Amino acid sequence: MIPGGGQPNMQQLLQQAQKMQQDLAAAQEELARTHVEGSAGGGLVKATVTGAGELQGLVIDPKAVDPEDTETLADLVVAAIRDANNSAQELQQQKLGPLAQGLGGMPGLPF
Repeated sequence: MIPGGGQPNMQQLLQQAQKMQQDLAAAQEELARTHVEGSAGGGLVKATVTGAGELQGLVIDPKAVDPEDTETLADLVVAAIRDANNSAQELQQQKLGPLAQGLGGMPGLPF
């Protein structure tokens, strides 16, 4: 409810929503430019993803390559990518979490 029982100022609400939308777009752009790294096997396999979770690079130490055991290498690759994506999700929470909370505080919005 609005203090004093008045109606919400629609122009003000629209301005707040527009600013939040701009802030969200800027945060998403920053996430797309930010790189985070994950690793597995004590650093034998390293994956780099953007803050948005897009895989950008994969580095495999030659010591991790055993032609007789490609399953372990595949597991290390998956684990490194998973580790990098977990870091990206944490970064997303840091950048986008406050914006989502702000949206929830606006009257009339179903968040």
